[in-house]
Amino acid sequence: MQLLCKTAIKPLGLSVVKHCLVLSFRMAHDLKTLAEDFRQKNKSCFILGVSGETGKELLKEIVEMKLFSKITVIGRRQLTFEDEAYENLVQEVVDFEKLSDYAAAFQGHDVGYCCLGTTKAKAGADGFIRVDHDYVLKSAELAKAGGCSHFNLESSKGADKTSGFLYLKVKGQVEADIEPLGFERYSIYRPAVLMVDRQESRPAEWFARKVLGPISSMFPTAMSIPIQSVTRAMVANTLIPAGEKVEILENKAIYDLGKAPEK
Repeated sequence: MQLLCKTAIKPLGLSVVKHCLVLSFRMAHDLKTLAEDFRQKNKSCFILGVSGETGKELLKEIVEMKLFSKITVIGRRQLTFEDEAYENLVQEVVDFEKLSDYAAAFQGHDVGYCCLGTTKAKAGADGFIRVDHDYVLKSAELAKAGGCSHFNLESSKGADKTSGFLYLKVKGQVEADIEPLGFERYSIYRPAVLMVDRQESRPAEWFARKVLGPISSMFPTAMSIPIQSVTRAMVANTLIPAGEKVEILENKAIYDLGKAPEK
């Protein structure tokens, strides 16, 4: 059964794949079949950035679907989970300033998810570049060396290494710098403004919830996207056989994929 139609173009050295779902994929049977087949492969994964909102929601989705035989959370501090569903998680605490010393944490995983990120307001320009580019790229390098075949990167709508805006330039640069590492499959997700009740105060996202919320109800892919749509899309895309080695999912594709039936 053909699950996706894909059109590939190649700007800025990246193979861009636009996913459009056919109706058959939105049937619960299709997603369940893909999930069941995936579970039989006994794969393992790691997630970076679980202390953030996207990473937290992604971990919840992955745990609930029971897709992986082993789930490793890699972060700068030990996290506490009260739900028993999380009791078998493996946690690797690393110093991102000395990531090379923690290569073992990245070994033996089939799939990697990177949701690392900060803001210029929080970390300053240099700190933002260090986290969103340097930490992300080094993590990708260690993941590739450790045997990871499918690397998933949360990026941003408008990411472009030639942009005059620091945020979009850094996001686009790290996208481009990871490609030459040669993962068997490299998936980039470019969501618009995330609709999320974040514990950390971010004025832009508060504004988006207040102003873009009503607009999003009528035009859901125009300027924002629910965070659950992003994480569901990342999980669903993991289940779908790759059509291209490098694929970029823009906001509309993420939203459509995130509407796939749950569980």
